[in-house]
Amino acid sequence: MDETADERGQGPGRAGPLRPVAGARARGLPVMALGVVALFAGLWGGLIRLGLTPDTAVASAAQLHGPLMALGFLGTLVSLERAVALGRWWGYAAPIGAGAGALAALAGAPGSLGPALVTLGGLVFLGSHLTLHRLAPSVHNAVMALGALAWCAAAAMWVAGLDVSRFAPLLAGFLVLTVAGERLELNRVSHRGQGSRRLLLAAIALFAAGLAVSIPAERAGVRIAGIGLVAQALWLARHDVARRTVRIGGVTRFIAVALLAGYAWLACAGVLWAADAPLGDGAAYDAALHALFLGFVMSMVFAHAPVIVPAIVRAPLAHRRRFYVHLTLLHASLAVRLVGGDLAGDRALWRWGGVGNEAAILLFLAVTAAGLAGARGGSEARRREQAGAAAIPPAPAHR
Repeated sequence: MDETADERGQGPGRAGPLRPVAGARARGLPVMALGVVALFAGLWGGLIRLGLTPDTAVASAAQLHGPLMALGFLGTLVSLERAVALGRWWGYAAPIGAGAGALAALAGAPGSLGPALVTLGGLVFLGSHLTLHRLAPSVHNAVMALGALAWCAAAAMWVAGLDVSRFAPLLAGFLVLTVAGERLELNRVSHRGQGSRRLLLAAIALFAAGLAVSIPAERAGVRIAGIGLVAQALWLARHDVARRTVRIGGVTRFIAVALLAGYAWLACAGVLWAADAPLGDGAAYDAALHALFLGFVMSMVFAHAPVIVPAIVRAPLAHRRRFYVHLTLLHASLAVRLVGGDLAGDRALWRWGGVGNEAAILLFLAVTAAGLAGARGGSEARRREQAGAAAIPPAPAHR
């Protein structure tokens, strides 16, 4: 998720020395479809876990809910964006491995084929970051490479047959470090002081150290990582450029609002990890994971979609005020789920909040598709108008 000129209030654009290669749209659309299928399967699994659908149809979706959402959907999306930016054909093996592997696991492929494909995708994703770092060495690329390494470690634990809850912190690490690297890059572009930048790097290092410790000592590692999450959230809330760009209109403000809301949920997840280190199951575990994966990560997806989706599909995405509907629904329903459900113990509110979470994601997909169609329709109308004007012969001059 690269930083954009939209976030700096300078109009649309993408930073970086690399540009998507020709044919990126033809490659990107079918690969993105793998991620969308994994998303729908993950949402179905979420409904099963909420007790709202029978578990007889695709029952494995409930057990694989976490990997389907974190690696099958988000892993495909993030690594596809990276493959487009890298411009190397082999980079597409990362999103293909993530999407196809998640679906293979869902279908009950023999052995560990599904997790093995996801692991392969993670290794290619790591290779993409190492290649980018070789071409343009930077701290933010190194941080995102750590995120790719967390993906690989989580997938390896999946191959080994460990329960999803055992490697859930590493799934979170993949996504949090990816976002942290991107925000670190934007901080560099915005010319923040080196002292401020070192504080963010220290918070990221503490979080990464906690993830490493969580592999042999899960509870201790989660507590350390939680402190790192809180530190990152505080830094981002205080120093991120979104605090300035939220005063600008249009898509720039939308991105900033989504980012700032996500940072609040990042802090909530960090507090829960640091204070309770919830493992396996229970209200605190549900609250921490969904504050992180929905409140923070999905808010980041909503924020960056107006830039990432056009870069992948090579088509404009028209921004509309209705984008705020799915963003508001996501955060309001998550508050209902966590406060009324997990904290207060109201099972009905917990379910209603979960339904609202899924509705927000589906609405996001619908609004994004409509935005693409609207932008494409407007472009075609302008082209027809220009073509018609060109076909009209000029009026004869009067003598």
